[in-house]
Amino acid sequence: MVHESINGSMAVVTVLYKIGRPDSFLRLLENKLSAITDQNEAEKNIGEIDPKKIKIGSRKYYRYIGSLTTPPCTQNVTWTVVKKVRTVTKNQVRLLRVAVHDDSNSNARPVQPTNKRVVNLYRPKSS
Repeated sequence: MVHESINGSMAVVTVLYKIGRPDSFLRLLENKLSAITDQNEAEKNIGEIDPKKIKIGSRKYYRYIGSLTTPPCTQNVTWTVVKKVRTVTKNQVRLLRVAVHDDSNSNARPVQPTNKRVVNLYRPKSS
């Protein structure tokens, strides 16, 4: 999820997945994704999606300053990566890739060097 504020600051919140059981949030989107899979670069309004329904599953996360993974690879983007890796089915991945017209094998650039970048792990305080 990419967010750009009014002043141009950018932030990315990332949830990592591995193949396994269906993701409950993506399950809610399957009909909407299916409705746009046969669109050729056309835009289609599929309605609003409540982000509160995303089950992140962890309050632990990593944070660092990096860049976008697609051109123009904008710098000084605040990345938040949820620590818990969730599961997704192969069909859910297929629906997402077709919906965004991702014909490539990978939609991200290669891993970048750390370049002395600090990656912090945040954990909720114990009560």
